[in-house]
Amino acid sequence: MRVALNVEQLLQRPPGGIGRYAAELARLLPQSGSGDGDDVEVVPFVARHRRRTIEAALGGFGLSELDPVRLSLPRPLLYDTWNLLGAPPLGLLHRSLRGIDLVHAPSLAVPPSSGVPLIVTAHDAATLVFPETYTRRGRWFHERGSIAAAKRADIVIAPTLAAADEITSRTPIPMEKIRIVPHGVAQMTVGHGLVAATRAALDVGDDPYVLWVGTLEPRKNLPVLIEAFGAVVRAGDLPHRLVIVGSAGWLDTADAIREPARGLGDRICFTGPIRADRLVALYRGADLLAFPSLHEGFGLPVLEAMAQETAVLSSDIPVLQEVGGDAARYLPPTDVIAWGDALVELLRDDAERGRLASAGRARADDFTWERCIERTRAVYREVLGN
Repeated sequence: MRVALNVEQLLQRPPGGIGRYAAELARLLPQSGSGDGDDVEVVPFVARHRRRTIEAALGGFGLSELDPVRLSLPRPLLYDTWNLLGAPPLGLLHRSLRGIDLVHAPSLAVPPSSGVPLIVTAHDAATLVFPETYTRRGRWFHERGSIAAAKRADIVIAPTLAAADEITSRTPIPMEKIRIVPHGVAQMTVGHGLVAATRAALDVGDDPYVLWVGTLEPRKNLPVLIEAFGAVVRAGDLPHRLVIVGSAGWLDTADAIREPARGLGDRICFTGPIRADRLVALYRGADLLAFPSLHEGFGLPVLEAMAQETAVLSSDIPVLQEVGGDAARYLPPTDVIAWGDALVELLRDDAERGRLASAGRARADDFTWERCIERTRAVYREVLGN
């Protein structure tokens, strides 16, 4: 089957977890299927960009060999015409997108109906749950995308049952149209040499550290973590640093964390966005991942840490409990005192962190990108009537 796949998310800044998801679809879908006629030829496409911009973005995901179709419209105009006019169809935008069997939109950038089945992945309804944490443009885009998905998509993929419940309760997308396909996590072995080299390259130092990974935006709840980490500093017997990894997002997150971060002095380290190999090494080297999000569609950093045998302290929102199962410690996301106490307790308790690490490793084994791709292929077969 020939599948037109929108990989424009890889060029977003930051690409976020949706970018990771789209990259794995592009990487793994073309690999040999099960022998039941489900071999996939991916026809990736992006909006109009300079070739060097596309090459740089793809290289960041290890997809340098990918050669996506470049459409004639820039991203804002392309998405707005899709949302407002339901046009133009993909085949009109580029001849390479004619003769395809289905279209997969891995986000709520929903193409028009093109006479073939359309699959849309809806990751959450965050803009409706926490509208104040998004720009007006972001709220409008996701609202229109949800309406378009409800109207045009044959099947909508959601990464968790919690996300599906949220989507169906707050958007026009009905539950009978949704299929649950969890994301995966890279199953990689990281040696001490790479961990040491990454520490040196990012100026993390030799002290033990607590890790946070994500995009700096309000729903990630970073101010609570930074304030809570003050309890670790005040404890006196804990030399840990707090390492913050990720790109700046939107609204006022940078301003909100500036003052509490100043109070931690050199006990806090901001790395900015980093390469995938260095990120895996930071997971491996951390004593603990702290993840106090107010909202997630999936919560990939939780599984990424577990895959590297790092203990996880997470907020107790339903989606993270669904993903983490019994392999993490959970807390209410806004309780600063509870987070401070838990950080100190876990950093002093090597045995408990070891137990969580072992449980997390077993939990992560249930989530692979290969399994995600298998289930995605099953959705394709269903929509094509095979």
